[in-house]
Amino acid sequence: MKTDEQIIELESRLAFQENSIAELNEIITDQQRQLDRLMATVAMLDSRLSLLAADAAGETTAKPEDEIPPHY
Repeated sequence: MKTDEQIIELESRLAFQENSIAELNEIITDQQRQLDRLMATVAMLDSRLSLLAADAAGETTAKPEDEIPPHY
């Protein structure tokens, strides 16, 4: 009987560990999504800051193809 009890205990622990691993995996996946969004936001803000700094320094950041033709 002791062997049966040990097997039941091991199965119970295994089920708990599998559940814990699934929960942790979900948490890590959510955190990675948040990190990806934050990195994209930082990159966008860095780009905007560079444009503002260039404008403040009097530099032109517009390319000739981005300019509106004189007849508009």
